[in-house]
Parts: sequence; structure tokens; C-alpha cells
Amino acid sequence: MKLRPNREWPGLIALAALYIFLALIAPRFFAAENLRDLALSNVSVLLVAMGMTLVIVLAEIDISVGSLFAVISIVCGITAKAGIPLVPLALISIGAGAILGAVNGGLVAYVKAPSIVATLATMVAWREALRWTTGGAWVEGLPAGFQWFGFGQSKGEIVIVGSALFLFAVLWWASRNVAALRAVYATGSDSEAARLAGIAVTKVVFWVFVLTGALTGLAALMNAVRFSDVPANSGINLELKAIAAVVVGGTPITGGRGSLPGTLIGVALLGSIGPALIFLGINPYWEKAIQGAIILVTVLLDALSTRRMKALAAQ
Repeated sequence: MKLRPNREWPGLIALAALYIFLALIAPRFFAAENLRDLALSNVSVLLVAMGMTLVIVLAEIDISVGSLFAVISIVCGITAKAGIPLVPLALISIGAGAILGAVNGGLVAYVKAPSIVATLATMVAWREALRWTTGGAWVEGLPAGFQWFGFGQSKGEIVIVGSALFLFAVLWWASRNVAALRAVYATGSDSEAARLAGIAVTKVVFWVFVLTGALTGLAALMNAVRFSDVPANSGINLELKAIAAVVVGGTPITGGRGSLPGTLIGVALLGSIGPALIFLGINPYWEKAIQGAIILVTVLLDALSTRRMKALAAQ
């Protein structure tokens, strides 16, 4: 895994320092059961953050993913109770996420609405529409064949985590070797130069939002199969977790740069803080404050690095 020292290393060093500290002070953190729970609870964040990485590389933002996650979670529950087989159900979940992502992509790429405004509107619209249609009711009594994809909990956990890591590896490889994804970086660096180079900038923006929606739909499915009921209010703060993981992983909010390995590091670091506090006997309410401090330090380091590069370029 090749990492850029100026961006991914701070997150990696912080993660390594945290784990070394826990190994010395609270070695029970590394019990197999806790590591399993840690991986499972962050699968959804990782899948969404993968798409969010490409969105932020474009210098855009998508704050609707939490609401999209909730909508697709309910779709998963309803279709599962209707007796839809798992493969068509998975395609429905991913396809529905892609369609909702296409709404965001259309507003940003073709209507030219600022992404923060467009996705704020869809975030509210989808969450309120879901509340109105469900009345806040959960989808209860999911069929046994749906839970854990019908493999049982032990094998189902392996399938969920393994599938997420496989998709991560595929998208990482594609981001480095496939022209369509390399165009995302070119567009984020300088959209006008990318357009003059023959890149269809509008289509790039549109399809990145579609991909993010599809990954969010898959994340909703991966999460829904873990439980017997699907809550109507799932996905709350998911957008903040995903964006924070991307930024902590070294992707600047100004776009043009960033890497998926850095995002994986960000997910692991931020996702470990809450469980670490519990094992250290510290009030878990400190989790948000610590995460906020990490994000602030990351942003400050990025700003200092950018200023230093500009100063060197001016010499």
C-alpha cells in the first residue's frame, strides 16, 4: 500500500499510536470479539466513505447519504418481507441507491446547483418523505433467510466484511488504473483544464454521485441483514462520519487529491475511538469531542502543508 507521506501518514501515525497505547493499557481491546464488532460496525461507514472520497476529490460534497441510507434500509426490509430472493433484492437496493444518487448528480452536474445546497435539499426531502410514508414505524420480523444473507451469523459476518474489503480493493485499483476514475482526479484538480483535455466533466460529476448512491445502497443492505428489524431513523450522522473519515484520511476538502487507503485509515481511526474509550473506562460521550479535535488538527495540518507548497512554488 503506497501512501503519500504528506497526507495519509498523520492519520496512520495516529492510528498506530492509539493501538500501541491500547495494547499497553487495555489489551482486551484486541480480543477477537471486539475486533469483529469493530469491523462490522464500520462496514457501512467504509462503503459510504469510498464514494464520498471521490465526491470530495471533485471538490463537491454529499450530505444526503444518511437519508439515502435510511430510505434504502426500509426498501431492503419491505422487499425482504415480500419474499424477494437475495440476489434481486441486492440489485434493487443498489439500483435504488444509484437512482437517488442520480438525482443529486443531476442537480449538481446539469442544473449546476451547489452540491451543499442540492444534497441538503435531498437530505431533508428523503428523510421527511420516509417519515411521512412510514409514520416512523420500523420494518419488523425480517425473514430468517434474509438475516446474514442466509449464511448464519458466523459465516455472514465473514461475507459482509470480506465483501466490503473486496469492493474497497477493486475501487482502489480502479482509481489508480482505470481512465474513467482517473478523470475524477483530473476534474477535481482543474475542471476547465480537464474539459480542454477532452474529459466530459459534467458526466464525471454525475456518475460519481450515482456511484456514491449505489455504494450507500449496498451499505444499507449490509447493515440491514445484521438485524431482525429495520429502524426508520437509521443512518443518522452517517454523512458526518463518512466526510470526517475522508478528511482525516488525507483528502483535502478543496479536491483534486486524495486516496482510498487514506480513507480506510480514517474509518479505522475514528471508528476505534468510541470502543477504546469504553475499554479505558472513560465516558464514551467524549467520543465526538475527540473526533472533532482529530478533524480540526487534520484540517490545520493540511492548511499548513498547502501554504508551505504555495510558498515553495512562489520561490
